[in-house]
Amino acid sequence: MTMSTEAIEGVAAGVPFVALPPSDGKRPAPLVLTWHLLGAPFSEAAMAAALPMRELHAWRVHLGLPLTGKRFPEGGFEGFFRLASEDNVLNVVEPLTKQVEAEFPAAVAELRSRLSIEDGPVGLVGGSQGGGVALQMLTHPEIEVAAAALVNPVTQLAPVIAANERVYDVTYPWSDRSRAVANEYDYVRRADELTAPVLLVIGEEDDVSITEPAAALHKALGERRSELVTIPGMAHEFAEAPGLEPAPQTEHAKLVDAELTRWFARHLAV
Repeated sequence: MTMSTEAIEGVAAGVPFVALPPSDGKRPAPLVLTWHLLGAPFSEAAMAAALPMRELHAWRVHLGLPLTGKRFPEGGFEGFFRLASEDNVLNVVEPLTKQVEAEFPAAVAELRSRLSIEDGPVGLVGGSQGGGVALQMLTHPEIEVAAAALVNPVTQLAPVIAANERVYDVTYPWSDRSRAVANEYDYVRRADELTAPVLLVIGEEDDVSITEPAAALHKALGERRSELVTIPGMAHEFAEAPGLEPAPQTEHAKLVDAELTRWFARHLAV
């Protein structure tokens, strides 16, 4: 584990992380965990730079997703995109999400022990496919979550695959298995399973494959269980491309950061 003047970097139960401690270390602080995009920001370190939530009295621990960063498949960055181009659903989305489900409890337990973070409900943050991961974790009743905040999340997988077909001029070879995965990762359909209040932060300029499912989820959850915020002028990514390394916070990221800070200050005991 390495430490700078602020960030703590390490690996917990096999999961790379960047942890930002609360400014007041004398008071107990809750835990907020984030998962980055499969785009900019594309790593736990880049996510920590983009969404540091410095004004929030909490531990903000940014987790690296499987198949990315220190856990890139053979071929690194290019190898990852080769897997995605061959079958994004079965080569990337499903194994990535299943691995997070398997490793999350042990990683959180080790983080609490190593960083002396008290037990209690956590906050979850996810961007894009990291948002899809956060939504899946919200369907686990054994994980006590106080609130979640999702930035341009993959709320329904099938529309995102259709968008990739449009953008890259390809045809995705749907199979019975991949359709079953897309059905599982349809959180509008599964809205009743989500265990905590959800903030949806959506870029005004993002694709309809993101904006329309997010609006549908907000409608399904209702005003008591969700809030929908639109960031003017923001597209899907909110950090400098390719987003592997920390970079100065963009103007859009600053707006997202403020919304997340407000949301968790309201829903966590801070």
